Amino acid sequence: MKKIFFTLFMVIINFSLAFAQVATVQPKIMVIPYTKQGEDISQVLESDVNKRIVLTKIREAFDNRGFTTVDFAAKLKSLSRTEGLSINNSSDLKSMIIQQSGADIYVEAEMDVLFSQSGNSVKIIVTAYDISTGGSISNKVGDSGKFYTNDIGKLGTKAIEGIADEFLDVMQGKFTDIINNGKSIIVDFGFDPTSTISMATEIGNDGLTLSDHLEIWISEHAYKNYYHIQGTTDKKMIFDDVRIPLKDANGNNYTINKFSLEFLKYARGIGLQISRAIANNTLVITFK
Repeated sequence: MKKIFFTLFMVIINFSLAFAQVATVQPKIMVIPYTKQGEDISQVLESDVNKRIVLTKIREAFDNRGFTTVDFAAKLKSLSRTEGLSINNSSDLKSMIIQQSGADIYVEAEMDVLFSQSGNSVKIIVTAYDISTGGSISNKVGDSGKFYTNDIGKLGTKAIEGIADEFLDVMQGKFTDIINNGKSIIVDFGFDPTSTISMATEIGNDGLTLSDHLEIWISEHAYKNYYHIQGTTDKKMIFDDVRIPLKDANGNNYTINKFSLEFLKYARGIGLQISRAIANNTLVITFK
């Protein structure tokens, strides 16, 4: 009897330790500068030393709190060199850096350095995004206040220090929820105008309609079977919350694109042709 109780006790302890380890996994973060539409991301850094300083201070604030960060400037130089991309490819370059950074989350920082006779200040807007889905998971505005100093680094540090803890706490909480419950994506099924099938079309020999097959497939591939159907019509079926895992069975990052690839293979297997489009955390599947 004692042996049974001891074994049960050890199982509970091991489970608790495993859960604690999962619950405290921290994301790898990359901090990047905010850019306007059509603005050259490399020029944003090269032309403004103050923004480079503030960006570095933001990354240091995250480093000091135990988070692993990726150096965006180093990635920018490395990818520009290896891919041979020019400044005219700035939009593609930004996307490539984000996707190839190895980070789980990127933090976009908008910085405004203000000089005035009543004192200088730095205002920072930081927004964290899940790299795999593009969904926003934390945002905050920090302000250094006005001081009679030209040390932009100190002002930037003051601006980020005032919001870093709350910003990172929210981000960590969302990231932990993703680990435990999966990432939320939207899956929108529709039809090409020339398509001869609909959601009511029977597929296969089991008498099930296409909408039945879609729900079964989503149920089998949603993380922990978690999904929600927003609605179904003859030509549309929308799952407004489908959870996918953070990592695949091999420990590699699992993305919305990998999820769509799995469905592509399934569709071909049952004789259906589809096209796919991905925007942020939404996957649009169109039956031809």
